[in-house]
Amino acid sequence: MRLTEYTEFDATGLATLVSAGEMKPAELARLAREAHDDVNPIVNAVIEFYEDAETVAGADGGPFHGVPFLRKDLGCSEAGRLQEKGSRLFKGNRPSTDSYFLQRARAGGLRCLGRTTPTELGEAGMSESVLNGITANPWDVQRTAGGSSGGSAAAVAAGITPIAHGSDGGGSIRIPAAWCGLVGLNPSRGRISGGPMGQDAAFGFVRPFVLCKSVRDMAAALDVFSGPHPGDPFIIIQPDRPYVQQLTRPTGTLRVGVARTEWGAVDLDPEILQAVDRIASLLQDMGHRVSEMLSPYDQAEKMKISLANTILGANSLEETAREMGRPLDADTLEPITLKLIEFGQGSEPVDIGKHLDNMRKFRFDVGQAIEPFDILLTPTMPTVAPPHGGIYSTTNPALSAEEFLEADNSFYQYLGVFNVTGHPSVSLPLAHSANGLPIGLQIVGRFGDEATLVRISRDLEEACSWRGRQPRVIAGAQER
Repeated sequence: MRLTEYTEFDATGLATLVSAGEMKPAELARLAREAHDDVNPIVNAVIEFYEDAETVAGADGGPFHGVPFLRKDLGCSEAGRLQEKGSRLFKGNRPSTDSYFLQRARAGGLRCLGRTTPTELGEAGMSESVLNGITANPWDVQRTAGGSSGGSAAAVAAGITPIAHGSDGGGSIRIPAAWCGLVGLNPSRGRISGGPMGQDAAFGFVRPFVLCKSVRDMAAALDVFSGPHPGDPFIIIQPDRPYVQQLTRPTGTLRVGVARTEWGAVDLDPEILQAVDRIASLLQDMGHRVSEMLSPYDQAEKMKISLANTILGANSLEETAREMGRPLDADTLEPITLKLIEFGQGSEPVDIGKHLDNMRKFRFDVGQAIEPFDILLTPTMPTVAPPHGGIYSTTNPALSAEEFLEADNSFYQYLGVFNVTGHPSVSLPLAHSANGLPIGLQIVGRFGDEATLVRISRDLEEACSWRGRQPRVIAGAQER
């Protein structure tokens, strides 16, 4: 198989070849390495491609039998392998435990061949860090791939692997999916275990999953990674059938709430709004009941939650640094991260009871606001991918901690709300700008109802197929 052929397959397609005996896992690993060598010097998405990649373990069989996979260097641990979390503070860190997520990846047939660049500690939505440098967007290398799962997104978009691990605590899967032209689901709180070390991380805001090319890969990944583990704080309602079976089931008529207005201080680009309107019209033509909705939350209330989480995060990082015997200073942390730590140190201690009540009230208010709808259609991001740097990067020394948090909440205005509430939401690459950059639109489902998201995503993929679009930087381009 040539690279040009390899990059055309999604993960399900490659697994079918392996199961049929037409390809071997080691052959796919060699192709992934060849793709890495071809494009990674341009996009800088993969920190480390394992030297023993061709012999990495994975189950024979499973939905992703023999498929190359990459691990975001944050959240998902792999025993004995480096996990530096995008930060000089964790340089050389090697966990001793495999996360449940990685165990399920192997059981599903995936072969983890390396690790991808995150932003420092997952704090920012841009794809750059002092430790790992800038990760470029394969559609335009002068622009960000998004974060904090930007390395995984850039690797999949550029054809290194067809699927890669991500995690989402405020948009960190959906942002890079939108800007790199991929499918990026943030599942319901509790759907995917973060254990054994990070069950319900950050009050359940952070959930691990994948970035991929197709809806069928998303459905298969839900089957692979879903399910409770010991220590999980609660067991979410389980599906009545495999998610891949939802791909052949009817969608029915849905009540669709459409976000046509800003939910934060950053203006919505006209091209993004045009894409929302076009997909809203398409959904109406499919027979769904479509109506406009306003923002379901108060930005000031969301900011209260973000500030409290920042203070708690600063305290936690201080304790971790003490345990490692490492300082928190300009030699270990980026400018904004250090300011966030100093902000936490200088703030009044968080009243946990009040914080929990603020989150409860926020979830209740949002839940009431969106109850009339079965799904929501929103922009994923208010703009296409911006150039590297700017006010949203933790490497920017000019901002205060408060200014960074306010900018962060405003820019990711359609995303973080659903990390607080726990609703599942997926970014789909349903449009492109006039200059060819991907535009992702977000579909939000009811809590625990990934099945409806799979079906409506399938419908939109069939109506607006994105599989023929390719970025400027893709493995094997010289063969074309």
